[in-house]
Parts: sequence; C-alpha cells; structure tokens
Amino acid sequence: MRILVCGCNGQLGSDCVSVLKAENEVMGVDLPEFDITDADQAADTISSFKPDIILNCAAFTAVDACETEQELAWKVNADGPGNLAFHVEKNGGVLIHISTDYVFDGEKNVPEPYLESDKVNPLSYYGRTKLEGEQSIISKTDRYIILRTAWLYGFNGANFLKTILKLALKDSGKEIKVVNDQFGSPTWSRSLALQVEKLVQHGGKGIYHATDEGYCSWYEFATYFLRKMKIEHPVVPCTTEEYPTRAVRPRNSILENQRLKKKGINCMPDWRKDIDFFVTKFSESLMMQADT
Repeated sequence: MRILVCGCNGQLGSDCVSVLKAENEVMGVDLPEFDITDADQAADTISSFKPDIILNCAAFTAVDACETEQELAWKVNADGPGNLAFHVEKNGGVLIHISTDYVFDGEKNVPEPYLESDKVNPLSYYGRTKLEGEQSIISKTDRYIILRTAWLYGFNGANFLKTILKLALKDSGKEIKVVNDQFGSPTWSRSLALQVEKLVQHGGKGIYHATDEGYCSWYEFATYFLRKMKIEHPVVPCTTEEYPTRAVRPRNSILENQRLKKKGINCMPDWRKDIDFFVTKFSESLMMQADT
C-alpha cells in the first residue's frame, strides 16, 4: 500500500509512520511543506504520490486555544479534512481520519461508554470543529474511516503526562491539582498506530472508536503515571469547578470500541498495561526531556 501520512511530526503521526513503513510505502508530510488547509498544495502532493490511503493525523488539538483562535481551528479541523476527502473522491483511495471523544457532551453516567451510534453534541469549539471535519468528510466521499480516540499521549509532542512530569520535577513540594470528576480512557499513540495498521490490513468503512480499554479520571491517570515513574509528589484531586478552563470538557469521555470488536480486529490493550510499557521504554528519555 502507498500511504500518505499527514501530520507526520506529531505524536500520533510519527508513530503511524514508524509502524506502517514496515509493510507499506509510506510518505510522511507536515507543515510547512504540506498544509491540509491549502487545497492546491495538497492536490499537488497527492497527485504526485498517488496514495492508496491518506491518513490524516493533522489537527489543531490545543483545546483551550481553539476557543480564541477559532478561524485557525476551523480551517485545520473542519476545512482541512474536507479537502482531503475531496481528493479521495476525485482520485480514488481511502481517507483515514482521526477524530475525538470531544464530539460528545459527556452526559452519560460513568462508566457507561459512548458508542459509535450515539448522538453527538460537542461542548467546546474544538469539539465543534472536529465534528464538522467528520461531517465534511461524510458529505464528500463514502471512502473513509473515521477513528475517534481520546486522552492521547506519546513520546513525541506535548501531552498531559509530559505536563504532569514537568510540574512534578519543577517544584518537589508544590501540590499539583488534577481534576478527579472527568473520566476517559488514556490511549498510547503507538497502540493507536497499531490499530490503524489493523484497519489498513483488514479494511473498513465508517466511524470507529479506538481507545485503550478501561477508564480512569485525570487524577488517577496522573498518579498512576508518576508512581510508575517512581516520582513521589503531592497530587491533589479537585473538581472541574475548582479547576476552570476556557473550554468546557465532557465529564464522561469513555468510548467503547464496539465496531472494532464486532469486526474482530480490536487490538487496544488496557490503559494501565500501556502506561507500564510506555514508562519502561521511555522513562529515561522522558526525564531528560522534562529537564530541558
């Protein structure tokens, strides 16, 4: 397969390139040479490479910043995927697009998960743009796979775990407040890349959920990670109201990989198992990154 990976320098895109290049011809593209919001620039690259699959990992994922940088967020998260879908419909192939749990409002009672068939109702501007990206794809082609994931972390790029680690190392005595009433499924970007590989191998169509199994709160996520990193630091649970953010986040972000399981190709492990593996593999490098 010839696979074009958009957003190849991000935490998911870089893992997807690493995983997929073993059995496929992979071309990774990213800013500034490739901009999914520039229809002509995208068309030139796609026409030249002629991919069987376009994998879109490019996104504006700074959730709070989306509330103030709305024009940019819309261009990247809504218009960009539509541009890629247009090219797939015109030139053939399949578009695999990464979406988010933030398309849901989180009003279900924990631990009831969200299914692919559940009604969407985003609370934040980020969620609105990602939902619009999904709908733009669906309106332009029927050759697509949309993967909704949640609470993504990886070695490359910024993420929640790296932020917690930096805070813990910066001041060993200062308490870190972490929200304990929002729940979701922490997902390692490499595991998601392996799940993408399964879909490339077996095919598929439509919307799928793809997160690690199990769930926790942000507080539980942080404390489990620091414990595995063997870092003792005071972490204090707090409510959403005690830790206000510009963007409203869903209280329940738990997704069920129902369609992957029905297809018999769900390969997402328990979130704790992935944290264990992630720390074993990258603990020293993470510490070095956090100190810079």
